[in-house]
Amino acid sequence: MILLKQAEVYSPEYLGVKDVLLCGGKIEAIEDAIDASFPSCKVIDCKGKYLTPGIIDPHVHITGGGGEGSFHTQVPAVKLSELLQGGVTTVVGLLGTDGITRSVENLIARAKALKEEGISAYICTGSYGFPSNTLTDSVKKDITFIEEIIGAKLAISDHRAPNVTVSELIRLASDCRVAGMMAGKCGMVVLHMGDAPTALEPVREALKQTAIPAKIFRPTHVNRQRKLLEEAFDFAMQGGYIDMTCGIKGAGRPAACIAEARALGVPTERITISSDGMGSWSVYDEAGNLIKMGYSSVDSVYHELKVMVTEYDIPLQEALCFVTQNTAQALELYPKKGCIQVGADADLLLMDADLTLQGVFANGIEMMAQGILQKRGTYEA
Repeated sequence: MILLKQAEVYSPEYLGVKDVLLCGGKIEAIEDAIDASFPSCKVIDCKGKYLTPGIIDPHVHITGGGGEGSFHTQVPAVKLSELLQGGVTTVVGLLGTDGITRSVENLIARAKALKEEGISAYICTGSYGFPSNTLTDSVKKDITFIEEIIGAKLAISDHRAPNVTVSELIRLASDCRVAGMMAGKCGMVVLHMGDAPTALEPVREALKQTAIPAKIFRPTHVNRQRKLLEEAFDFAMQGGYIDMTCGIKGAGRPAACIAEARALGVPTERITISSDGMGSWSVYDEAGNLIKMGYSSVDSVYHELKVMVTEYDIPLQEALCFVTQNTAQALELYPKKGCIQVGADADLLLMDADLTLQGVFANGIEMMAQGILQKRGTYEA
C-alpha cells in the first residue's frame, strides 16, 4: 500500500492537490486528505510535484527490430529499465520488416516477460508481410484466444510492403474486427505507412467498399511526409485514429503536427504518439541502396511530451492526452489505463514542475524513486 501525499494531480485533466492511495495494483482513493495511519503503508511526500498517468506506448519493437542491413544490424530486445526511464508503464509490441528471424512466438514471450517484470504489455500479431505470420493458424484465433494479442500489423505504401490488394486489406480488417468483438478487444490493424505516393488510398478504398469502422485501421508514422500527414488529418476527421512517430524533427515532429492539427480543427482526441522504439530507421539512396541506419529510443515519447509543453505551449493536461488517455481509448483500455481514477490501474508518473521524471509506479509497484530506478529487468546489472 502506497499513499501519495499532496500531489498536483493530472488525470490528465487537472484535479487539484490531492492525496492518492494505491492498493492491490489499483488506485483505491483520491481525496483532498487521506489518513496515513494504515499499517504497512508507505507514505511519499509529493508536494510541488505533478502526478500523471503512466505513458502508454502503442508501437515498440520489444524483441528488437532491424536486420535490413544483414544479420549484424538486428536491434536488441528492449530492456525493462529503458521503458521505465521513458515513463512507459504500458507497451504494445509488434514486429516490423523482419517477420522471418523474428516471430510472433518471440514477441509474445517478450511481452509475457515484461509483464512478469512488472509493467503491462500487449502485442499485435503479423508483421510487414502478408499473409500474416501468426501464433495459431489465423489472425482471428490469435486475437480471440491469446490474452496479450489485441490486433494485427501490416505494411502498406512502402517499398518493403507486401503490396496487398484492397480486397486483402479488407479481409484482414474484417478478421480483426470480428475477433476483437468476440474477445472484447480493439481488434485494430496497425498500418506501417511508407513514403509511396499511394499513401492512405488503400484505406480510403476499403472504407468505401465496406462498413468496417474507420477506427479498425491504425496508420502510424503519418508525420513522415507532408502528403501522408494531410491525408491522415482527413482520416481523423472521418473518425479514424492516427499515430505520429517521435524522433522526426522540424515540421514533421509530433509536437509541430499536433499544433497544426489544433489550428485546423482536426479532432485531437483521435491522435496518439509512439516511439517506434527499438525499431530501425533506414536511409536509402535513389537507387534503393541502404546508406545509413540506426534505431529509435523508447524514451522519445516522454521527451516529446516535454517539448509539447515547454516549446509549443500546449497545456500539460492537453499534452498528456496524446500519450495517455487518447491511446488508452484507442486501444479500448480506458478507463483501466490512461487516467487517474478510483479503480484504474495504478500506473503513474511523478514529475517535478519542470517535468523531470522522479517517480514511476506500474501496477502499484514503485519502479523509480527520486529519479533512481528501483527495479530492472531480470538480467540487467
